[in-house]
Amino acid sequence: MAAAPPLSPVIPDPSLSRNVADPQQHPQLFHSLQQLHSSVLSLAADDGNIYTGSQDGQIYVWDKETFTLRAVWSGHTGSILALEYAPDRHWLFSASGDSTIRVWDTRTLCPLYLLHPHLENDCGDLFSLAWNPYSQTIYFGCQDTSLQWFSFSFAVPDLITPRPPLASDSLISSGRSTPTSRKAHKFFDSYPQYTRRPADLNARNPTCASCLPATLLSTTPPSDSSTGSRTPPDSSCIQLETIKAPIAVFQVPPESVIYSAHYGYVYCMALLPSNREGSDDSPFRKGQGHHLQLVTGSGDSTVKLWQLPEERSSNGVPRLAHTFDCDAGAVLALVVRGDTVYAGCQDGLVKVWDLETRTLVRTLLVVENVDILSMSMLHSDLYVCSANGDIQRWSSSFDLTGSWRGHNGIVLSSIITRLPTLSSENDEKYALVTGANDDTIKIWEISLPTTSGQALSDIGGFGGYADISKSINDILVHGLTKFVSIPSVSNSLPHKEDCRQAAIWLRKCFTQLGADASLLPTGATTNPLVLATFHGTHTVTPKPRILFYGHYDVISARREGWTSDPFTLTGRNGYLYGRGATDNKGPVMAVACAAADLLARRALGVDLVMLVEGEEEAGSGGFAETVKRHKDKIGHIDAILVSNSTWIAEDTPCITYGLRGVVHCNVEISNEGPDLHSGVDGGATREPMLDMLKLLGTLTDDTNKVAIPNFYDSVRALTEEERRSYKVLSSVTQTAASLLAARWREPSLTVHNVEVSGPRNSTVIPSKVKAHVSVRIVPDQDLETIASTVQDYLKTRFEKMKSPNSLSVTIDHMADWWLGNLDDTWFHALEDAVRDEWAVEPLRIREGGSIPSIPYLEKEFACHALHLPLGQSTDQAHLPNERISLSNLRRGKRVVERFLANVAGISRPPLTDTVTDDSL
Repeated sequence: MAAAPPLSPVIPDPSLSRNVADPQQHPQLFHSLQQLHSSVLSLAADDGNIYTGSQDGQIYVWDKETFTLRAVWSGHTGSILALEYAPDRHWLFSASGDSTIRVWDTRTLCPLYLLHPHLENDCGDLFSLAWNPYSQTIYFGCQDTSLQWFSFSFAVPDLITPRPPLASDSLISSGRSTPTSRKAHKFFDSYPQYTRRPADLNARNPTCASCLPATLLSTTPPSDSSTGSRTPPDSSCIQLETIKAPIAVFQVPPESVIYSAHYGYVYCMALLPSNREGSDDSPFRKGQGHHLQLVTGSGDSTVKLWQLPEERSSNGVPRLAHTFDCDAGAVLALVVRGDTVYAGCQDGLVKVWDLETRTLVRTLLVVENVDILSMSMLHSDLYVCSANGDIQRWSSSFDLTGSWRGHNGIVLSSIITRLPTLSSENDEKYALVTGANDDTIKIWEISLPTTSGQALSDIGGFGGYADISKSINDILVHGLTKFVSIPSVSNSLPHKEDCRQAAIWLRKCFTQLGADASLLPTGATTNPLVLATFHGTHTVTPKPRILFYGHYDVISARREGWTSDPFTLTGRNGYLYGRGATDNKGPVMAVACAAADLLARRALGVDLVMLVEGEEEAGSGGFAETVKRHKDKIGHIDAILVSNSTWIAEDTPCITYGLRGVVHCNVEISNEGPDLHSGVDGGATREPMLDMLKLLGTLTDDTNKVAIPNFYDSVRALTEEERRSYKVLSSVTQTAASLLAARWREPSLTVHNVEVSGPRNSTVIPSKVKAHVSVRIVPDQDLETIASTVQDYLKTRFEKMKSPNSLSVTIDHMADWWLGNLDDTWFHALEDAVRDEWAVEPLRIREGGSIPSIPYLEKEFACHALHLPLGQSTDQAHLPNERISLSNLRRGKRVVERFLANVAGISRPPLTDTVTDDSL
């Protein structure tokens, strides 16, 4: 029985954030409140009370000091989906599934107003609320995708329906029904739909049985059987029957509606600057360059930014300023801090958006595919509540600093509030209040973050430059550790699934770092490409677009010869050891983290497109075809960056500006008979092996030069500038200049192996012999011409041998040579970046190897390529104990940052420009 392939390691957790949470240390549960058989859908708080909105349509009022139930407000006939406290008015707004908003006085615990949206029930559930104290306006998001608002500073008398006279002064309405002589019927008192006018009593449509003369609404509270069980109040609890009816009814006018504000339910919203408890935002000050803004999140997976009018006006329409596409399912929760928006999504991700640059700063992977239903913020600490009952705390540096099971059910709501009874000795005493479908409200004792990172708007970056760089450097090593642990060996069938998982992990990695990432299939038998775009700061003029090319596949690594496990990144004496550390997973992570660092500091002035393939070590199968097929998705490219090689020495940084091309061919000589025994048939047959040795011997002469006629005719002559360069490099590397030239700029021919049929023992005459031959080509040799010449030469020489055996010559792989442009603006920008980081003049070097994708991408996108090696000459790429210096990895990341900053100012050329072969 064939041996089973080795089991691959478990695919690592895709989260890049450091988990520094102590499972034994999480916020202390201070108190619990219970609502019987009623989920807690919404929360709000003021100085004295906590308000909980329930699924059964009631609002519970809890005393903050004694945690006893003070009142139960009834009036809504649907679930309480949102609560919003207005501290300047001492009002509480409640939005419900019954398509109404009610306003309650938090001092008297009495209802004040009832607000109907425009078109009333047609708008469906009201999911979200935001109070603007500067214009005295309440904004709310609707199930019909509309955004509506109502200004209470312009509630003129003709918009108010007075409370009807009661049959007796002692007869008190429950507040459960709208106080009006007769409510307009949705159908029989309606207008034509095109008028977008709500139903009213003036429609003068034919009457029906439901349109009877005015009658007093019932004041008898419904029985328990109709409302379900409630929390038993104590003697101090104000009952429903003792609450007076609202004093007025309002209707949102048609001019205070934005229809189809989203293409999905408007689930959440927040005001900027934030005025919620726990926020450290500076309050809005008119005329000081501040702007009032509203952000809304929707089931259409977008967050929209609305500019609000600064003057108090009854018809000031919010203006759509920008739309952010989260592409992670419905946006179910929003919090803001400074100019940063955190969007909690259905797919278990938190998208972090910077409003000033209109860019995605980061994506936090909370729990994959678990809904994030609520978020709250205490200064720079973000609290995230998930549908699995977990609560997590994230720091300003995107580290997970706390994680605990909060509820035995779905956490539906949360707020931050101050509590006077906490045991903490701090002057600022805060609590996180959470509500869930386990019918409980939990109060967690929390503290202000020890180092409250500054907001983006304050420092031009997230958490400060030093904090950013340290955090991203930690992510660089943390992420590389996980990346290396995936044995993505592309030329090994047992590792086929590992390669796919590596692509998936890398896509998630890029997404968390702030990119839009996706997988591009290359074929049924080849690994996908990972395409990721880090979008630079939003500008009016087009930004330069840089394409980075790399690969996530590696060659095989047997355990023999390694000091440590090749697929476990191991730090030793300043180096990180592991397969792919230098070729090419380390450089890929360094470039991605460089873009993420610049994004977080609002300093990414270009679009960085990363194209990372999974077949480079196996010949890049399907790469070119896939790039052509998805060229529109990749977009226009101005320059190409590659980092897939090493320096020529240990201490001096280099820039590679040239690579040789290669032609790989298989030569096979065979006869039609079987393998023979040399003791029986030796000397009686024309042996294929002897023919092969003679044929291969004709390929080179006695001086090791290629003997193919006209082979050297097109080789570019050595210039005087090159001679001087080789002398400098010779002194650095202690290698003869002639040897460097032979390796880098002269063509060569190599016979790699000879294979035979049969058992390979010393008595067998093989009937078939196969040899693998490669030819390295240089400027200005033509790839197709050399490939054809090699084939023709071998066939001609074999014919002259008059052998009865058969010859087959096939080309299985070709890659063109590449030579960079040393006078190019992009090259100088890269050279300056290396010089500024390392404080030495970088060496300009060439290499004898080939990277087929570089010349192909240059031709496909009509632009120049740049090659920045990060590793040292002793990094052992493809060999046991492959490694990369930790210093080189981190400083290489900084070189990329400097380069991207340098090229941000380069004017983008017209799209019609082309790159000719001469210019390359």
